[in-house]
Amino acid sequence: MIPLRPLLALALLLASPLPAAESWEPAYAALLKKYVTPVGVDYAAWKAAPADVAALNALVANVARSGPTDPSRAGRLAFFINAYNVAMLGQVLAAYPIGSVKDIAPDFGVFTQKRVTVAGETLSLNDLERRRLLDAFVEPRIHFAINCASRSCPPLQAEPFTAARLEAQLEAATKAYLTANPLGLTLDGKTARASEIFTWYAKDFAAAGGAPAFIRRYRDVPPEIPFASQPYDWSLNARR
Repeated sequence: MIPLRPLLALALLLASPLPAAESWEPAYAALLKKYVTPVGVDYAAWKAAPADVAALNALVANVARSGPTDPSRAGRLAFFINAYNVAMLGQVLAAYPIGSVKDIAPDFGVFTQKRVTVAGETLSLNDLERRRLLDAFVEPRIHFAINCASRSCPPLQAEPFTAARLEAQLEAATKAYLTANPLGLTLDGKTARASEIFTWYAKDFAAAGGAPAFIRRYRDVPPEIPFASQPYDWSLNARR
């Protein structure tokens, strides 16, 4: 005879609702799987496939119309990360072929102009990043999940961020950028050269003890090694 208590625990587990997925997540996942590679996004192939350009435009429209289905913190955070990445992809595909996101609009207008709509609000990508993500969730690992379509940016992930797997996804993206990507961090024995992300967004790492302390969570940097910034490569993160 199986004891009642384990059966009750199992029943409660099975009855617990799973995090709600956005209705557009499967379509987004299919596009990411098709066009995101370890050496960049295959924008050329994507632009040459009208049906997949239309599918991306449909995602942009979905993100524009409605907010997150899952009201939990993880559900909302995953939604706005995906919304940022979808919006950026939409901007790039609309302008492609380009050599950099700086070519989309003068003076970094792709980030500063109100060019995107998310959950019924028209705003800039900078505002989406700062107000809807960084200030709202106070989570520095967001910097390694959103993608600015540039070579030095943490790479676009080949899958959507989801409420159910968000913690593992954020941790994996951050670790990969700092341990396996020379544009994230390079050690030459005398200096730790980190992405300018850590300079531009220094306040977002303050709660972790500052950027060096945050980096040392993921990479063994001797305490006597000083940190410096490395130049940011704004060339498009296209497949090479």
